[in-house]
Amino acid sequence: MVAVFKNLFNLSLADDNDEKKGKLSGSISVDRVVKSFIQNDGGRVVALSGVSLEVGGGEFVSLIGPSGCGKSTLLRLIAGLNRADSGSLYLDGEKITQPEYQRGLVFQNPLLFPWLNIHSNVAFGLRARKIYRENKNEVEKFLKLVGLEKFGRAYPHQLSGGMAQRASLARALINRPRVLLLDEPLGALDAFTRMNMQDEILRIWRERKITMIMVTHDVDEAIYLSDRVVVMSPGPAKIDTVLDVPFSRPRARSNPDFLLLRSSILKILNYGGQIVEPTYQI
Repeated sequence: MVAVFKNLFNLSLADDNDEKKGKLSGSISVDRVVKSFIQNDGGRVVALSGVSLEVGGGEFVSLIGPSGCGKSTLLRLIAGLNRADSGSLYLDGEKITQPEYQRGLVFQNPLLFPWLNIHSNVAFGLRARKIYRENKNEVEKFLKLVGLEKFGRAYPHQLSGGMAQRASLARALINRPRVLLLDEPLGALDAFTRMNMQDEILRIWRERKITMIMVTHDVDEAIYLSDRVVVMSPGPAKIDTVLDVPFSRPRARSNPDFLLLRSSILKILNYGGQIVEPTYQI
């Protein structure tokens, strides 16, 4: 686990002044990407088949589709944790070849280091990049951003699930990435905590002006958070449909437009169901 996070934070510090230069968010381009994996029996399974996608700077885009359709695979390719068999991925026109702090990744489970307190967990990226000493005041700033300023000395086992995920968000955000990748970050939370965390993510997105790409299985969540919803087909995955969310925030989940878009996405996913009128005989 430590190695994964070192890879994500491992890289050049040449762009540490991005925020001062106004580079708060980045655009992602996925060009005809193919990715396959070798199974234990030696066979090959194709996870992504010619996927292309454009995400503009500052957008919030959700990826939704059946389990195993390649959503998380695509996110890991954008993060640089895996390499595509063919095709290319770009951040602001620069080819993605490895992990780096400009593309932060938040996993479904917080994956906090249990032997470190929350302050040290959030500071991990700064230490990995050897810039902690001159930036240590940033830790308190980002703990406050996620509402954990009073819990810096606590340990992961002392936090609720929602608080632990907030700490995970702070750990990714403290590196000031231009793109934040969210791999079902709220999937393990109860319904009420999940809705509260959705609002927190939206608040951070507005404040940080950061590009966010989120994998989710929750259609309501995708509509509530996103500018666009990308529906992926069953594996080997392709982009089935890209739907704009045409109504402004804040969004009411009971709004007729919300429910209509929800129904459209469920139909694309073949979960729309049918209403069968009963037949009466007299």
